[in-house]
Formats: sequence, C-alpha cells, structure tokens
Amino acid sequence: MNDLSLWLTFLLIGLATTLPRAGFIVLGSRVVLPPTLQRALRYAPAAALAAIVVPDLLVVDGSVAVINAKLAGGIAAVGAALVSRNPWLPFIAGMATLLALRHFAG
Repeated sequence: MNDLSLWLTFLLIGLATTLPRAGFIVLGSRVVLPPTLQRALRYAPAAALAAIVVPDLLVVDGSVAVINAKLAGGIAAVGAALVSRNPWLPFIAGMATLLALRHFAG
C-alpha cells in the first residue's frame, strides 16, 4: 500500500465517522426523526454497554464459559440493581459474589 492510498483511507474513514455525527449538529431541529426511530435510539446506550460488557462476562481464558465467577458476579449486580435503587449495592453485590466464588471455587 503506497502513501497516497493510506492517506486516502484515513480521510475516508474520518469522513465516514464524522459526517453522520455532524449531520445531527448541522441540521439541528430542521430535520425531525420519525417517532419509531426516536424510540429505538433510546436503547442505543444500553445496547452499546451490553455489547462491551457481555463478552467479558462470558469469555474466560479465550474461550466461552457459560458457568464462571464473572458471570455470577454480573448476575448478582443486575439482581441488586433491580431490587434496590442504591447505586452502590450492585457494585458491592457483584464484587462480593465474584471475589467469594474466586476464593472458594479456586
């Protein structure tokens, strides 16, 4: 790959990531998204967070392990979040479960 094609690739990747974001800023309130799309976009942050967290909960030592301490800690944290509105309880429950299983299960 020569220098010109490399710089062209960088430029195109930059435009592909910047233009969709800038479109909302530049157009502002002149363009209204359909209600269905607005409802769907409300779930984008949760979907992005799940896409980051779930693989880490399921992969242990490079392979998928359905039963592991990290997944149990994640389940405990979600359960604590559903039961209580205390922001610290999910963290404490998840870490306590993870550390206890790692300590006692090996």
